[in-house]
Amino acid sequence: MTGGLEQRIVELETRLAFQEQTLSELNEALSALRLESIAQTELLKRMLEDLKLSRAAVPGDPAQEPPPPHY
Repeated sequence: MTGGLEQRIVELETRLAFQEQTLSELNEALSALRLESIAQTELLKRMLEDLKLSRAAVPGDPAQEPPPPHY
């Protein structure tokens, strides 16, 4: 009986060690994804701001433009 109990304890300790290692790896991956997400969000904000600035620089509807001076 003692041998079977000892074997079960060893098996549980082994499983716990693997679960702790997996949890640590998942935590590292999640941290990396969060950093990547922050970087992508900042990039998207800059791109949207650049797009707004470039749209503001483009002339509007030609029908709303005043006629050239030679008319």
